[in-house]
Amino acid sequence: MRKTFTLLSLLCFVFTLNAQNYQELIAKAGDAKTFPKSDVVVIFDSTSVEMQASGLSYYQMHQLVKILTIEGAKKNHVVKIGYDPLSAYVEIQKVVIHKVNGEKITVNNPVLDYAAPARAIYWGAREIMMEVGRLETGDALEVVSFKKGYTYALLQGSGSDEEQYIPPMRGHFYDIVPFWSYDPILEKTYVLSIPSDKKLQFEVFYGELKSKLYFEEDRIKYIFSKRDIAPVESESGMVSKNNVNTKLLMSTSPDWYAKGNWFYTVNEEYDAFTPTDEVQAFVNDLLKPAKNELDSISILTHWVADHMRYSGISMGEGEGYTLHNSKMNFTDRCGVCKDKASLLISFLRAAGFESYAAMTMAGERIDDVPADQFNHSVTVVKRRNGEYQLLDPTWVPGVRELWSSAEQQQGYLMGLPEGADLMYTPISPPENHYVRIKGESKLDKTGTLKGSFTITAEGQSDAAVRGVFRYSVRTEWEKNLEEELLKLHPNALLTQVTHTDNDKYLEQPVRITYHYEIPEYALVTENEILFTPPMASGVFKSAMSHLYTNTKSETKKFGFRDRCSRLVEISEEVQLPKFTEALRLPSSNEVNDEYVSFTGGYELDGKKLKFNQTISLGKRVYEAEDWPAYRQAVINQNYFADQKIILKK
Repeated sequence: MRKTFTLLSLLCFVFTLNAQNYQELIAKAGDAKTFPKSDVVVIFDSTSVEMQASGLSYYQMHQLVKILTIEGAKKNHVVKIGYDPLSAYVEIQKVVIHKVNGEKITVNNPVLDYAAPARAIYWGAREIMMEVGRLETGDALEVVSFKKGYTYALLQGSGSDEEQYIPPMRGHFYDIVPFWSYDPILEKTYVLSIPSDKKLQFEVFYGELKSKLYFEEDRIKYIFSKRDIAPVESESGMVSKNNVNTKLLMSTSPDWYAKGNWFYTVNEEYDAFTPTDEVQAFVNDLLKPAKNELDSISILTHWVADHMRYSGISMGEGEGYTLHNSKMNFTDRCGVCKDKASLLISFLRAAGFESYAAMTMAGERIDDVPADQFNHSVTVVKRRNGEYQLLDPTWVPGVRELWSSAEQQQGYLMGLPEGADLMYTPISPPENHYVRIKGESKLDKTGTLKGSFTITAEGQSDAAVRGVFRYSVRTEWEKNLEEELLKLHPNALLTQVTHTDNDKYLEQPVRITYHYEIPEYALVTENEILFTPPMASGVFKSAMSHLYTNTKSETKKFGFRDRCSRLVEISEEVQLPKFTEALRLPSSNEVNDEYVSFTGGYELDGKKLKFNQTISLGKRVYEAEDWPAYRQAVINQNYFADQKIILKK
């Protein structure tokens, strides 16, 4: 049974309340000429929330959308709402089509409830859907819907009909409200009513909202609104849109310490981490070769990373952020990030370490309001020196790191007995993720090139180079290695290749040595020789994601990101056939910025051509002002790959 609002009937913003004639609103909203890049315009979008003392909350949503194009009509021919039945109840209460000719049609089609499409995580998420039917440009679609519950299915026991919808941090409210959209919005309003004894903290980030506060007997009402919201802007490689566009964060949690303590308590009460006898015996055996503290941590982390499959299967009530216990995880050996983190905690405790779970937000900044800005779970272990170390068994399968540096500059909250403050992972120096390519070759007078090169890498770059092994079966390795060489030239012949044992990736960084021959590599004319040294043209670009950056724009409005910080060092020495002079040797200016640098070029030493190039990229997440230096470094490296050496015979 849904709760009928007592204090909030169907609150829309003032703009809507004063408009009795929807046709007038629709007519004044504009058309495709007003919004030439949009398929629809949202005339109003209103959400009213009533929080109960237990934390149970009721949401009433009301939206009116005008169709501007045929594509907009196609996209809105159904009303669809997703939800998790273990933590939320939703219903479509009313759907009305306001036709362009003034006719008003109430849609009474059946509401279908079905399993939501899923990939890798199968937790029982569902969707409700009502077919609207054919819409025309100029029509407007009005939808009224209702929800009770919360977004994430955290650990919580079952009880009455209402009990299962109370958030796990009982008695508290939290919400993240984006005041941005891919479609234009004429006005958006969010109304929250909470008991007067609840202390709400909120903050508006990356913009401004109009706000009001009302006191009503034993409740407080907060109203936030914004007019004329333009569609969000996009840039290639930009940071999360939630980190540059207006959003509202709200929470009744007093601080991060309270949330960290709750996360600790809820998992300890569930007894998520106590190792079973079977786990204890397994860990004892696993650690027999360990020589020191870090060795033990590494062995346990990489075993969980490499042997527990990533596959989220619904295991009953509380699925979502429940950290399943060691018996379940060790038996099934599959799960998502929280389950891999949980099994590692159990392993570490079996080994005598003090270890806990932590929450983090992959791909997005956590702003400083203790709302649930988390999408990923990891492990922390307390070292003998008293410091906590982050471990991530989800992101390091086949990676030599214990904590993936693809997660640097990322917020996290540890679930400790005493609680913890929000912290950010530090920048990982680029030299921790080097790619070094060293080549030697000889070009004869017919244009045939014979040579060899060795590539070594570490950290995230090591993991990228190992892609030739990691993402295919062993019988495909030789083919993958040859395909990497063929990227240099379609006529390349692989004469020999040797590499480190990928099954023993923890013992040493990856090292691959190629020996090759490329007939007709250089263009030889009567008077000239034209070619690009192979190491300059590029191999294993998969370890250099920056090379795929779109550099067309000279400036950026928003911050941007790369896969990881990295250092690239490329050198080659080419023995040349007889020539009288170099007609063309490409060159470029150096780049020397705080976080980005580039040096590179050619040097002729008799009949030897030497090529050297060094690129240092010092962060994963960059500010807009870092773009000119980053862009120029990428342009420089790609420039050398495209340019020819011209020698006079």
